[in-house]
Order: sequence, then structure tokens, then C-alpha cells
Amino acid sequence: MGTGQEQQNSAAQGAQQGEESSLFPTYARYPISLVKGEGSWLWDDKGNKYLDFMCGLAVTNLGHAPVKVKEKLKAQLDELWHVSNLFHIPGQEKAAALLTEHTCADAVFFCNSGAEANEAAIKLARRYHQKVLGSGRFEIITFTQSFHGRTLATLTATGQDKVKEGFLPLPAGFKTVPLHDLEALKNAITSTTAAIMIEMVQAEGGVYPVEPEFVEAVSELCRQHGLLLIVDEVQTGMGRTGKLFAYEHYGIEPDIFTSAKGLGSGFPVGAMLGKGYLREAFSAGSHGSTFGGTPLSMAVVNATIETILEEQAPERAAESGEYLVKRLNEELGGNPFVKGIRGKGLLIGIECAEAVGDIVLEGQRRGLLFVTAGPNVIRLLPNLLVTKEEMDQAVSLIAELIQEHTAVKPL
Repeated sequence: MGTGQEQQNSAAQGAQQGEESSLFPTYARYPISLVKGEGSWLWDDKGNKYLDFMCGLAVTNLGHAPVKVKEKLKAQLDELWHVSNLFHIPGQEKAAALLTEHTCADAVFFCNSGAEANEAAIKLARRYHQKVLGSGRFEIITFTQSFHGRTLATLTATGQDKVKEGFLPLPAGFKTVPLHDLEALKNAITSTTAAIMIEMVQAEGGVYPVEPEFVEAVSELCRQHGLLLIVDEVQTGMGRTGKLFAYEHYGIEPDIFTSAKGLGSGFPVGAMLGKGYLREAFSAGSHGSTFGGTPLSMAVVNATIETILEEQAPERAAESGEYLVKRLNEELGGNPFVKGIRGKGLLIGIECAEAVGDIVLEGQRRGLLFVTAGPNVIRLLPNLLVTKEEMDQAVSLIAELIQEHTAVKPL
């Protein structure tokens, strides 16, 4: 028998070579096994080094293995792992206080993922209308090209048909309308509408920031009709867009918003945050999570939030985002293959004239990791503490990749 690490490597190599895996084939995985990370860099099991502009899909916002977070997690490992939410967990109170102090929220529910956070938001909206207001409202309006999760409720809320195939019948109580179509949104509101759910940047849907005028109109419609405004901040939160949460760019205060990904620096955790008047809807026994807000996850969350604030990570993301977009425009401006560069902070999309999957793969071969947002959009998600030198290196390689691609496949 080999060591545990040798067995893991052997299993991974076997899966890469086409042998049948013991895992369900739910992921189209790249042929890379990453084993170590530090800051903006990753290493695979063959010793190859990669500049990471994916961040585990906007998760490792402070880079890989941030020192303070790592130290707090190690310390907590020696103390206590799990007790269940039948007991008080001091770390939850501390994390909730940090989040409410720096946002418009008054109360927090901790869970394990973005999908669970959005599920909790949907449940809270329905229960507030039905149990507190007695209105019986239940319907949630969302937008095309949105992405809200993989549970049955959240994939139904998602405005992309590809995630719904094979999962019929879907739960009732959801409507989807085109983004920025105010008339369609007005027409969708009925006496059963409970909430409107929106992302400030449609990250999975192509990196589309929502127009400020539309956000303002959505907020006003919620006020007029007594609806709750839910903002999905799973990918945009924790400094990613240049603010701690993206709703701050728009001068609004959502009734409910959600967080995950960057909240735990890679440790699985999610949170649903809301206004104080919603507390009554989530009374004792109305919702729960066995693993939500464990001592381990709260040690990580507290250290993550504290580091984000100490390092002024949102402000740095705003500055770095401006620099990165400027450099991309300098290198790619005038190239007919590039149709546009957009985003907020360090959530950036490069829209291209055709599919970019082969560009992503060639980038990996040359030591740069990035991902798509739909077939034609390159999505860049560096950590919020990324250096100018690292951004320059990434931009130069992306420009090189696109130039080579267009030389082989001219438009």
C-alpha cells in the first residue's frame, strides 16, 4: 500500500488517463491536479507553476492560504470543530456583528454555500409575506442570464435554461424576465409577487453590470408594490467589485442579500443577510442548517473579514480593476476579435467574436489560469491583493494568446 498522497495522485492520474472514476461525472475537468497555492500562484502535482486569475471562481479573494486566516483556522482546529446550532457559537455573533457593522443589514443567517444562502433568501421572502404580513405572496421574479445556484429552487430562479434540463418538474413560484426590460418587469408583478431577485453584475451570464437606472427602477417598484428586494452577492460580494458589496455602487439598500465564495477564503460557508424587520419571519424552528456557522467556519470568516478590512481590499480591487481594464484596452484595443471589455473592480469580462475555450486551454499550458462566462467571454478573477506586475504578466499573455488565435483563425 502506498501513502495517502500517493493513492490520491494515482487515482487522479487514472481519472486523467480515461480510466473509470468512482466520482459522478458532473464536472468537465481540466487535465490539471493543483496541489499547492500561495498568494496569486498555484502549483500542480508535476511542479508546474500557474498565475491564478480564477481564484477558485471568485473564492480566494485574499489569495491562496492568507496568513491570518490560516493561523486562525489552525488555532481553531486545536479547540473545537462542531457543536450544532442548539448551542450559542460566539464566532457567529462576532462575524454577524462585523457584517452588520459594515453593511445595511441588521441580521445574518449562516449556512454552507451560495445556493443555500439564496435558498434561505427565497424562504425568508415567502415566510415574511405569509407569516408576518399574512398576504399569501410567494412568487419571486428574476432575470434572464442570471445564476442563483443548483438546488431545485435556485436553479428554477436562474435565468438560464441549460441548468434546468432534466430536472422537471420545477418548483412553482418563479418568473423570469429580460434584464433591463422595465415594461416586462412591471407586467410580471401581480398580487402574488413577493420579491425581485437580482445580481448587480451577472457574472456567470457574461459579466454584465446592471445599469444604474434599472437598479433604481427595480428598487422603486419594490417600494411601490410592497415587494422585498433580494440582491445575490454570492460572486460580487466581499470586495470583488471594488466595494465590500456591489449594491453599494448603486445607492440602494436591499431588504435581503446573500454572500458566499469570498466570505470564507476557500472554506465552505455562506450567509443570508437581511433587515431587522425580517427577524420575525425567521423565528425559532423556521429554518436551520446542521453545519451552518460552525466554530471552524466562523474562525475563517472572522479572519477573512478582518483581513479584508485591514488590507482595504475593496479599495485595492477598485484601483486594480481600473488598472487592469486600462492595460487590457491598451493591448487589445482595435483588435476586431475583442468586442468589449466590461465589469466592476476585479470581476472583468472580455467579450470576443467567437468561442474562447481553446484560448483558455492554451493559457493553462503557458501558466495562466482564467475561465469563461459563457462561450464567448473570458472572465478574469484575480485576487483582490494582486500586484501590478502580476496583472501586467497576465495582460501580456492574454494579448499574445488572442493575437495568435486570430492569426490562426482570422475573422
